[in-house]
Amino acid sequence: MTPVSLPLPPLRRAAVLVLLGALALGGAAGCSPPPGTPPPTPTATSTATDVGWVQLMTPMNQQAVKLLTLAAARAAEPQVRDFAGRLRTGQEAELDRLRSLLTRMGLPGTDVHAGHDMPGMVTVRDLEAARAAEGPAFDRLVLVQIRDHLRQSAQVSRSEITSGGRADARELAAALVTAREASLAELERLPGAGRALG
Repeated sequence: MTPVSLPLPPLRRAAVLVLLGALALGGAAGCSPPPGTPPPTPTATSTATDVGWVQLMTPMNQQAVKLLTLAAARAAEPQVRDFAGRLRTGQEAELDRLRSLLTRMGLPGTDVHAGHDMPGMVTVRDLEAARAAEGPAFDRLVLVQIRDHLRQSAQVSRSEITSGGRADARELAAALVTAREASLAELERLPGAGRALG
């Protein structure tokens, strides 16, 4: 699969490069673990890249599902509501596969990135802003946040495809990239996307 070049603002691009570099070098996906938490260690069949990727993608999807649940119920534009509902279903199915992979890798299901403001992660602050917004302003916020989530998680998954050690993790990462490319293309055609995404 040929990587898709996605233009990003300079600060976001720098953050993505740090995150991808950390994954490729076997770091904990670009952030420090909470005090007292040992760094991720590879198992007999898993590399540190595999560990970092699955431990990042799981909370990224969990947080995105929360925003998509709001959007499926509250978006002003019916097509945005429909898109959010279908994307939420897809992200929940991915979560099942990610959690199964965590189990097979012998990793805990805890979120090692809790409280970290990372590229593509829907934060508590983002969810609060969404709950406070209404109408077209809500739709614009959702479109931007979900666009960023899809882009960043695709970038991180490409790093797993090229640097990961586990065939099952690389296969799942490839499926995620394919799904995100399709979702990004659809999102950009939604009513209001041109204004929201600039």
